[in-house]
Amino acid sequence: MNKFLTYEKNGPVVTLAMNRPDLRNAISDPDAIEEFVEACGLINADLSVRAVILTGSGSAFSSGGNIKTVRETLGTGIGKPAMIRYAYRNGIQRIPLALYNLEVPTIAAVNGPAVGAGCDLACMCDIRIASDKATFAESFVKLGMIPGDGGAWLLPRTVGMSKASEMSFTGDTIDAAEALACGLVSRVVPHEELLEHANRLAARITANPGHALRMTKRLLREGHHMRLDALLEMSAGFQALAHHTDQHEEALDAFIEKRAPVFNDD
Repeated sequence: MNKFLTYEKNGPVVTLAMNRPDLRNAISDPDAIEEFVEACGLINADLSVRAVILTGSGSAFSSGGNIKTVRETLGTGIGKPAMIRYAYRNGIQRIPLALYNLEVPTIAAVNGPAVGAGCDLACMCDIRIASDKATFAESFVKLGMIPGDGGAWLLPRTVGMSKASEMSFTGDTIDAAEALACGLVSRVVPHEELLEHANRLAARITANPGHALRMTKRLLREGHHMRLDALLEMSAGFQALAHHTDQHEEALDAFIEKRAPVFNDD
């Protein structure tokens, strides 16, 4: 079987493409999970990376769980409920922990259906751009299941509690236009231009200093649960670090000299 993820680095941008179109890029199989965790580790360790694009090959972004194997690997076939708990913790739940905690900005280029855990996968990214062929469904309830991969935490923070509740309780599919209207995605583009738009956005992001990008993302993440005074204290510490980077000095020099800055990755 082919590798689940292709890893392509072009300058400061890494593009991760889920590459199992015959299974609609289902993410629950063990090798897919391992490859996500490995790729996120590589990205975090490479300071030359400043943005990541995640997309799918074929007609789907991701169908979420592999329904053909979910009963045997995560359902009644695995035996005792306690063992199912460990299967989730040691399996698919490793993806949200790895992807959501990537240090660099992430863009989901949603090329087609994002269903169940596939919808949640898009929500693990910082920014979502949708093809006009994309659809989204928080569809676990239709299979008599709950969002076991963090969707109950991710989706309300993306679209608000009312819309997240509607999507989760009905399991209904929404199209790209409705996803744009509710804030699930920030833009909808023609299908054939999806990666072009994603790369343009990545270029605008990666034109900025890598250290500042990573610290800004961390502050946004911590802002989900910290008190304002604690976040301000953390911001002061990060700003002290930022003031003493070569990238900050280069940005100031370039501004004064009216030229484009050239940032190193140190």
